[in-house]
Amino acid sequence: MTETIRAAVFHPNLKGKAEKRRLPDNALLEAVSLAEAMELEVVSALVVPIAKPNAGELFGSGKVTELADLLEAQEVELVIVDGLLSPIQQRNLEERWKVKVLDRTGLILEIFGARAATREGVLQVDLAHLTYQKSRLVRSWTHLERQRGAMGTVGGPGETQIESDRRAISDAIIRIKTQLSKVVKTRALHRAARKKIPYPIVALVGYTNAGKSTIFNRLTGASVLEKDMLFATLDPTMRAIELPNGRKVILSDTVGFISNLPTQLVAAFRATLEEVLDADLILHVRDISHVDSNAQAQDVREILAELGVKDSQSDSMLEVWNKIDLLPDDQKEARETIAAREDKICAFSAISGEGLEALYQKIDAGLAEPVLEETLLVDYANGKSRAWLFSNNLVTAENPTEEGYQLEVCWTEKQRNQYNRL
Repeated sequence: MTETIRAAVFHPNLKGKAEKRRLPDNALLEAVSLAEAMELEVVSALVVPIAKPNAGELFGSGKVTELADLLEAQEVELVIVDGLLSPIQQRNLEERWKVKVLDRTGLILEIFGARAATREGVLQVDLAHLTYQKSRLVRSWTHLERQRGAMGTVGGPGETQIESDRRAISDAIIRIKTQLSKVVKTRALHRAARKKIPYPIVALVGYTNAGKSTIFNRLTGASVLEKDMLFATLDPTMRAIELPNGRKVILSDTVGFISNLPTQLVAAFRATLEEVLDADLILHVRDISHVDSNAQAQDVREILAELGVKDSQSDSMLEVWNKIDLLPDDQKEARETIAAREDKICAFSAISGEGLEALYQKIDAGLAEPVLEETLLVDYANGKSRAWLFSNNLVTAENPTEEGYQLEVCWTEKQRNQYNRL
């Protein structure tokens, strides 16, 4: 059995410029949750005030020494700094503290690496990790500087090693991108095939640990991993479900978002999240019981905008206020009253199923599209198109003419596009 790694988590809090969305203590709690998602034993968790960032070590020299004593006393093996460290800062802190140091980006990449299960997920994580690693090659200089000549020349085996490492990483990135492009093409073919099926796609998005997978399992009867853990789900899962009124839809579960999501991961997972861009309806799942629920919701909206979600999708997006059962009675009642009034909000509990009927109704209403009335002339020889129109109950009247069938149809723009692709 592998021994648990003893870790310390430090949240740097820049005085006077504290993050407006979250209190430092709440940000620290999220960082601890990230560490626990990697099954680390967090023995120390601190908000560390910073008057001014130190270019070499982030924290002031006195604070670095103070923390070094703490780490030694508690036998810490790994330090998580809940922020972005430059390669030099990371190297210098490791030297001063004599332990491995990871910043927020590095930790999230480690979690993704441990969780990815599908071939595409593994490739995307590897790509993100290598891109991040390439920027950290300066850390190799700790042992290279001693190899330089006394006259201060910068040539020699040191630079050769760095260039060799950089070239090896660049070659690996090219190989992975080539493999990933093939996987992406396969996914594109699957999406194209689904577009021929007249089932709308409903995508679940939300902050990590908001309960998306639990909702997915509740609606589909599937057994996607659901855990009270950040990033329990990484790989997208899709299932066809039937709403109570008989309407069939495809439900998609996606990776959870998080504040300050590493740019490497936004780029690497863009292909996976293309399922969201193709969705007819987006369900934004929120943990309404979380103290930072509003901040989390804003993070999700910003990431969706960065991914290129259309304005029409944002306007029609349905907010699912999950974990309503965890609220105190007075707050629960107030939230339910708001949700009952708003078309785009649904109060829900994925665990108890409370609000399930309302959720189905609002999904159905959210998928309703403007109906267009048009007249078509279908050639007598084109029986396939005529049969498709009738099989989808789109024809309201038919009139044979010399040129062909004159059909009065009542359809949505999506159905018209499907017809034009026949």
